[in-house]
Amino acid sequence: MNYIHPESKLDPSVQVGPFVYIDKDVEIGAGTVIDANATILEGTRIGKNCHIFPSAVVGAIPQDLKFKGEKTYVFIGDNTTIRECATVHRGTASKGKTVVGNHCLIMAYSHVAHDCILHDHIIMSNATQLAGEVEVDDWAILGGGTLVHQFTHIGAHVMIQGGTRINKDIPPFIIAARDPVSYCGINSVGLGRRGFTKEQVTSIQETYRLLYMSGLNVSQALEQIVATLPQTPERDLIVDFIKASPRGVVRGIN
Repeated sequence: MNYIHPESKLDPSVQVGPFVYIDKDVEIGAGTVIDANATILEGTRIGKNCHIFPSAVVGAIPQDLKFKGEKTYVFIGDNTTIRECATVHRGTASKGKTVVGNHCLIMAYSHVAHDCILHDHIIMSNATQLAGEVEVDDWAILGGGTLVHQFTHIGAHVMIQGGTRINKDIPPFIIAARDPVSYCGINSVGLGRRGFTKEQVTSIQETYRLLYMSGLNVSQALEQIVATLPQTPERDLIVDFIKASPRGVVRGIN
């Protein structure tokens, strides 16, 4: 049998397997499936057509000693899958919420800590671990066993090699790998699959050529990028990301 708190709100079309625990102040949207032994705790909001696999835990209180029981939330978007034994924790007073966007895949044994913000179309492969207040932008793919330090920002359309330890921000469109984590070229395969044109890819390549292969420091490279390369949305996204990074971005390959 399962337990569904009378104060929870489930769309009539939600499917709930055996031995599921659903706490008070939980809302689950139409077409979502909650498999056997899953645990959905207070403050969780799950969108439409999601699939929560066996033994996943969504909405547990954060593993943060500063948490004092404040009212916080987890928001899971539409069409997102959370596989076996994955965990997504509530926010703290810092942001008040943890967010996993639409069309995301959180694979088995992965962890999304308090106050993380995951945008749309993100894949976290098996046993990927995000510490608190990490932000991951659209279409990022994190290989299995990736470890991400707290407050890190991972840019859009990146591919991160499995087993990578990330303690610097990862700017958009790149492949990040090695130890210590480094820039290893642009994610040209992923960009092609998502419909980026040859001109867009060239703009990205030229931007990173100046950043990582010109012998300039980061500030000098950004000045050169803005002064010499045509303005494109891709160029500007890279420049703005790096300028906004308080911890700095990954280094190039030596």
